[in-house]
This record gives sequence, structure tokens and C-alpha cells, in this order.
Amino acid sequence: MTVDTIVQILRKVIDICLVWGLLYIILKNLRKNVKMIMLFKGILIIVVTKILSDWLDLVTIGYLIDYVIEWAPLALIVIFQPEIRDTLENLGRTKLLGKHKTLSMNELENTVHEITNAVDYMCRMRIGALIVIERDNSLADYIDKAQKIYADVSGPLISSIFYTNNPLHDGGVIIRGDRIMCAGAVFPTSDSLTISKRLGTRHRAALGISEQTDCISLIVSEETGRISLAIGGELIYNLSLDELRIRLLEALAPSQKILSEARGGAQSE
Repeated sequence: MTVDTIVQILRKVIDICLVWGLLYIILKNLRKNVKMIMLFKGILIIVVTKILSDWLDLVTIGYLIDYVIEWAPLALIVIFQPEIRDTLENLGRTKLLGKHKTLSMNELENTVHEITNAVDYMCRMRIGALIVIERDNSLADYIDKAQKIYADVSGPLISSIFYTNNPLHDGGVIIRGDRIMCAGAVFPTSDSLTISKRLGTRHRAALGISEQTDCISLIVSEETGRISLAIGGELIYNLSLDELRIRLLEALAPSQKILSEARGGAQSE
């Protein structure tokens, strides 16, 4: 086998992998986006109609379908402009690794302890809350548009922010590391068909931001006092405090790569 043959085989393998990767991304997002489902159904109807028109030799309908196919790309760009913009923004989101403080295990445990204390109080008092914890993907766009706080994570502070008479209680709190960056943040709501219709705006906003970034969204229901967690586009209902604590510690624990980079940077200093 020659080198040229090996290169050609590698090119074909890469080509096939890219196609399957693109197909996987489309199908993964298809189940979460109502407009994407409608688009898929529309394309399927057009394809079936085109096949039938060619098979039955229907000249008029075939001509109309050809006209639709010719102008379809431009129409899709106009109709799905918001979705295209959001996709491009997600692709261009900056990573935060190495740009902010990497918490030690003690600092992480203390931060999770303060968050769960606040959640425990708000559950008992039926205070609705939405807490978003930033990870690798930057939430700077949402922080910039919210009310800046820049305070250490504190249970009483989080509880007071979501107190009913507080002007900021309707929005979300964003936490970066061991700091509360802002309050009153507004997030995009999810169009997922899997979410229960009984759930309100907080749950949809939590799921929406978790679909677009790798953050962790924590929700306390004002009506039931139950705890929910949204991560990776999945909403987990009715967690206990212990389950919440374990999930937060597991999701926020730094990887070995990050820890080694942080140690290397500390040693060089």
C-alpha cells in the first residue's frame, strides 16, 4: 500500500466522520427545538412531493417544487436568522480555563456549602430562585446586562437577593468560582417539548441557558419548594439537599489537567 493510497483513505475517513458528526449535532438539537422539528417535517414533505411528481410525471407541481427548492436557502436564512445567530454566538463563546481562579477542594466545598444552605432556607420559606454557576463557557454577555454584585458566595446574601420584596428576585444569580457576579440576569427560555407544561419561566430559563452553555442551573420552585437542576440540556427534578450537594461537587470539581496547570503556574510564580 502506497503513501498516496493511505492519504486518500484517511481523507475519506475524515470526510465520513465530519458528515456523521454534523448529522449527530443536527439530530441532537432537533429534539430540543420546535422550529427545527417543523423545518425537518417541511423538508421531508417537499422531498416526498418531488419524488412523487417525478414518478407520476406531474409537470406543474414539479415546476413549483423546483422553484421552492431554488429559493429555499434564502428563505431559510431569513426565517431562521435568530437561530443561526445564536449558533454562531455559541461557537464563538470564549473559554475561561486559565482566566479565572481555580478553586481548591476546600474553597469548592465551602462554596457548595453556602449555596446549599441558601437553597435549604429558600425551600423551607417557599422562595423561588434561579442560580446559574459558570463553568468553562463564559457568561459575560449575561453578566454585563445584569446588576453587578461582585461579592463572596454567601448563603444569607443569596437568600436576600431572591426575597420576594427584593427588586432583583425575578432574575437569576450568576456565580463564577467563589464569587457572585451579578443578580437579575435574564436568560433565554427553552423551547424543549420534553419539559412539563406545569413548570414556569425559571425552569425554562434554567434549561435554556444549560442548552447553550455548559453551566449548571439550579432552581427552587416558589410553589412547591422543590429543587431542580439543569445541566447539559437536561432537567433533573425533585432533588434532595444531599443529592444536590453531591451533584454540584462532582460537576464543579476541577479536572486533573486543570489542577496540573494551576500547580505549574503557581510553581513558576
